[in-house]
Amino acid sequence: MQRSTPGDVAYTWIIGLLAGLGILILIGPVLVVIATSFTTSQTLKFPPPGLSLRWYGELFNPARSAQIHTAALNSLWVAGLATAIGGVLAVFAALAISRVARPSARVLEASFLSPLVLPTLSYGLAALMFFSVLGIRPSLNLLIAGHLVVIAPFVFRTTLASLSQLDPALLEASANLGASRLYGFRRITLPLIAPGIAAGCFLAFISSMDNVPVSLFLSTARTAMLPIRMWGMMETTLDVRIAAIAGVLILATLILMIVMDRLTGLTRRMSG
Repeated sequence: MQRSTPGDVAYTWIIGLLAGLGILILIGPVLVVIATSFTTSQTLKFPPPGLSLRWYGELFNPARSAQIHTAALNSLWVAGLATAIGGVLAVFAALAISRVARPSARVLEASFLSPLVLPTLSYGLAALMFFSVLGIRPSLNLLIAGHLVVIAPFVFRTTLASLSQLDPALLEASANLGASRLYGFRRITLPLIAPGIAAGCFLAFISSMDNVPVSLFLSTARTAMLPIRMWGMMETTLDVRIAAIAGVLILATLILMIVMDRLTGLTRRMSG
């Protein structure tokens, strides 16, 4: 058995410490906000002087948290419709681009993915000015259109990755057996790329629920979104219900991520 040298031991310790520091930076803020959500204090303060479910009760009280519930429903509505519409458009775009090998297809692919690298704050301002020039007033439909542009690339990317792994011999074999292109798509292509589409839709939905810059520019007091409502509460009152909202969102996201990972292999697709 080969003995470890002092250099190997030092390398292992350094990598371990850096990994631990990375995990602390990633998980630490989440643990702090969850602990704060169970506080008995009247303000956001860490560490909490005592533990209580009071603020979760306040959060789910329809009379005391009506504005938060309205903002949450607005966010769910916008995220759901933007994901559905953007998902359909992104899947068709991925199918069309994957069939073309010309350089123009790569240009279109880069253009479709560009919202992923474009600063969303800049896009939010640009969208506001563009729709103002067209005379379109802020509404939930406008928010859906704005979010759609930002989140559709998530579905496009995962669908394109799934199509790149699809064996062309399967479609050739079905064509040789007399199957039409529509039948081959419905019985072969779609079932095989469905996990990629589902993973992309999941990422798109979470991104829309969490989007602040676009919502900040395109929403009004009547169409307030949950992140904007949380920001307003943070600025004016330091309401502890903000921590309770964050706790609910973290728990819901964790459950959805576990379910999606089981159904579609989300972690593997994101790493690929």
